[in-house]
Amino acid sequence: MILVATGTHPQQFNRLIEAVDNLVENSDIDENVVMQIGYSNYIPKNAKWFRFTGYWDMLKLIKNASLVITHAGIGSVLLSVRLNKKTIVVPRVKKFGEHTNDHQLEIVKELANQRKIIPVYDISELGLAIRKAKSFKPPKSEKSSKILNITSRFLNQL
Repeated sequence: MILVATGTHPQQFNRLIEAVDNLVENSDIDENVVMQIGYSNYIPKNAKWFRFTGYWDMLKLIKNASLVITHAGIGSVLLSVRLNKKTIVVPRVKKFGEHTNDHQLEIVKELANQRKIIPVYDISELGLAIRKAKSFKPPKSEKSSKILNITSRFLNQL
């Protein structure tokens, strides 16, 4: 399952939701897709979706995902990275009305330099990033392993 997350920021992220929906429609994605669409007003036609959920439900979705495609909100990104998930990050940008500034670009650049994520700066390259993700190996740290073990034990009790 591929999980798409837009976070809780109170602006739309239609650009990401529509791009993933189109990739599913064109059979460029061959897995089930679940999208957390937040305040976006584009409604996916080709994937399951919901607007918001609680932290523990989101954690469970991330744990079960083979790939996470997310905005560059630091909470969403770090949770996925700490769980050693293949993570594609698409920053929200001001010029598209997705955020009030472009700070998410800096977050993406830094994490990409550390090779922790696959960055997508141009939404037309999302399909390529998904193909790259198949061979991407996220770096595993001791801290990530501890968090993963604690989280896994908790989720297995649910």
